[in-house]
Amino acid sequence: MITTLLDLQRFLNRHALTGLVEDGKPGPKTRAGIIAGFTNRDASKITTAQVQMIADRLGASLKQVQAVAKVESNGGGWNDQGQPKALYERHYAWRRLRVKIPFLSNPAPGGYTLDADRDGINDSWEKLADMALRNPVVAFESASFGKFQVMGAHWKHLGYAGPVEMAWSLRDTEFAHYDMLARFIETNGLIPHLRRLSTNPADNVGFARRYNGPAFAKNRYDHKLAAAMR
Repeated sequence: MITTLLDLQRFLNRHALTGLVEDGKPGPKTRAGIIAGFTNRDASKITTAQVQMIADRLGASLKQVQAVAKVESNGGGWNDQGQPKALYERHYAWRRLRVKIPFLSNPAPGGYTLDADRDGINDSWEKLADMALRNPVVAFESASFGKFQVMGAHWKHLGYAGPVEMAWSLRDTEFAHYDMLARFIETNGLIPHLRRLSTNPADNVGFARRYNGPAFAKNRYDHKLAAAMR
């Protein structure tokens, strides 16, 4: 498990050839190396056969998995710069540190921006990198990742070695994003609700409530799943 900045520097040098000095010290080169290391503009898309593999694993139909993917994702799994999609949540960092840090740790959620400083780098990844210079575990536990925006804080529950490793697993293939979705469904007791998905919104309430929380009705996720099934 990657727990320190030195661990992260070594990991990135082994897996992404970032050429970082392995000294465990924060600095602009390590910050840039974190972002560059997680960047992949040539990630492979999932195939229909691979989606079928996920469906078979969950005992569901291809259509049911595709409906979930359509409703519960926001397009692809990577941002325009080539990093796995991420949304940094400063209130998650606050829960772990109990210290206010501008942009990085605050008891109130919010502060969501895309590229406020107009430097061409996704702001969530800049925040991730800045927090990782302080504490990689807190940084990657405090963001949601990938096509299905699963919180890094769930890493242990989902069977990953650590939060950095969880985010890294999404770097190269879309199949890994679906694997993360499958892990979430399996470990949260959603399989029977997935198998009930149909064109009838009433059949979709169980999945929608458990996947999206109490706001599912307001956002009509049960109806969106029914439409996707159609």
